[in-house]
Amino acid sequence: MTADVVHDFTLAPLDWRPYVAPVELDHATPEQLDAMQVTPSNTGVSPYVLVLAHEASMLAERSPLFNDIMYSTGGLSRGGREMGALAASVVNRCIYCAGVHANRHLHLEKRPASIDEIFARQTAAVLSEPDQALYDFGVDLTSDPGNPGHMQFHRLREIGLDDLEIMDLIHAVAVFGWANRLMHTLGEPTLKPDRKGAD
Repeated sequence: MTADVVHDFTLAPLDWRPYVAPVELDHATPEQLDAMQVTPSNTGVSPYVLVLAHEASMLAERSPLFNDIMYSTGGLSRGGREMGALAASVVNRCIYCAGVHANRHLHLEKRPASIDEIFARQTAAVLSEPDQALYDFGVDLTSDPGNPGHMQFHRLREIGLDDLEIMDLIHAVAVFGWANRLMHTLGEPTLKPDRKGAD
């Protein structure tokens, strides 16, 4: 681990540095290239995806599923899905994912106080609705997947979520329970080069 590794939750722009050599595009197999054609949020081939491409058959299933969970139309709002991803990432202490999805939630919902509170108090954050209900559900589901509790479902109903929206939230939390563990195992979060040494 080097000095630029990030250990605390932050909104600062982060990179993710893999522990294993990513696939090199110039030397990728046809199966790997095919699997990388659909990337998370369709923004390009990240180092994370290049590492996952070592298992091309898994990546070919993972990326369309991830995109459908986080970016499909209808159901839970994008901001709601980002809050579920953030909750899972805070519980699992995935600094990189928490930063990415906190920034996305902030961009979509324009509630900086919610993000400040989450990063300051983590699972004990006190938020306004609907963030509180969404966040608490994500925290509880991640902490104890077999028993999120009836009250948490009741609170989601109270903020107006229907069955499809609740299922979308469950999927967002669940996919980050998986993604966080891969991020921890395969690499580490670092400050982007232009942020090193910044106040």
